[in-house]
Amino acid sequence: MASASSQPLTGKALLQKLKELPHLSRREIAKACGYYTEGRGGRARVNLTEFYDAILAAKGIPINPDAHKDSRGREPTYRITVHKNGQIVIGSAYTEGMGLKPGDEFEIKLGYKHIRLIQTGHQGEANGFEVGPGRL
Repeated sequence: MASASSQPLTGKALLQKLKELPHLSRREIAKACGYYTEGRGGRARVNLTEFYDAILAAKGIPINPDAHKDSRGREPTYRITVHKNGQIVIGSAYTEGMGLKPGDEFEIKLGYKHIRLIQTGHQGEANGFEVGPGRL
């Protein structure tokens, strides 16, 4: 990250250094704050991404607020759209959330402005959910 002789600046020290060097370019400021590595032939390589991340962290802005989430995909939005072919696809995040398994069957009931899916063959229980304005 930084040169062998010093550690890069972080926190208040980094913010103070930024105020002292407004006349330099971004690369020169990053290098002055220690965000570079010595490349081949002693040439400095500036690490702008790490520099910008350190500035955000120093200002208290979370760099990766979703770090605690599962890295397998997006979070469900509870909204769906009709595809060009007229189909509606309900993703696995919703079916897993309801505890559904492959092969579960539903009866489709069409309402005025909604679609209701009622699970069938579930020991007499009527489990279901509704798709309509303001839902999914």
